[in-house]
Amino acid sequence: MNTLTQPPPPDSEDSNVRALGSLYLSVSNQWHDKDQERANRFFQEWLRMLQDEVQEKEATIIEIMARLDLHDERIAERVQSQAFQSLVRKTFRDWAGAESEEKRVWIRNILANAAGSQTSSDDVVRMFISWIGQFSELHFQVIGQIYQAHGRGTSRGMIWRDLNRPAVREDSADADLYRLLFRDLSMGGIIRQHREVNYAGQFLAKPAAKRSTSGGAKTTVSSFDMDEQYELTELGAQFVHYAMTDLPLKVEYRYSSSDEQGKYPE
Repeated sequence: MNTLTQPPPPDSEDSNVRALGSLYLSVSNQWHDKDQERANRFFQEWLRMLQDEVQEKEATIIEIMARLDLHDERIAERVQSQAFQSLVRKTFRDWAGAESEEKRVWIRNILANAAGSQTSSDDVVRMFISWIGQFSELHFQVIGQIYQAHGRGTSRGMIWRDLNRPAVREDSADADLYRLLFRDLSMGGIIRQHREVNYAGQFLAKPAAKRSTSGGAKTTVSSFDMDEQYELTELGAQFVHYAMTDLPLKVEYRYSSSDEQGKYPE
């Protein structure tokens, strides 16, 4: 049996919305024609932005499905599972993180790989999705440079040089940003300084550094140091596999937006 809920009390969120609506009408009635025209342009741009976001989501879903072999029962069940649907919902709630086409493609790749295989748990995949919005493209460029070292490791100075960045002072904002970037990736468990391991995979302690006997003033390690080597953690390596591996198309398709079709695809 259907039941009716009690109306909210006067001090509820509903009454606040009504108050804001009344305030908006009061202000809008005082707008001149020029102010109204500006407001209309703002609302048109805002609606266009929302439409663009919907179209990006449409294209991403279609691109994901085109990369999956839905004749495979395991993949078909995975796509329909609550766990995978939860990943998709999280992705679209966090869609503001996909502020570039490159990030949109990484999100697509993560979801497609999460549907096609379960190398990483859904908890790990959920973290991968969060990283796309959390980190800048410069973060991911650094990750890519470390990945291209193929486990040999690479230094901060080598990465800066390979990214074709200009030389800057140690006390510059660029150097501060670069140090912060490595701290973000290290604290996030994506990269680490290279360390030797024993046969059981346990990290060996670094030998104590020798004290300098020179009488000159000591300086801190450079932001662009060429000696300390960095490598991806296993978590970082799995992120690269999920985000930067594009599955081949299983189905050929041509995407046209809802606006071009005049209606949303059924």
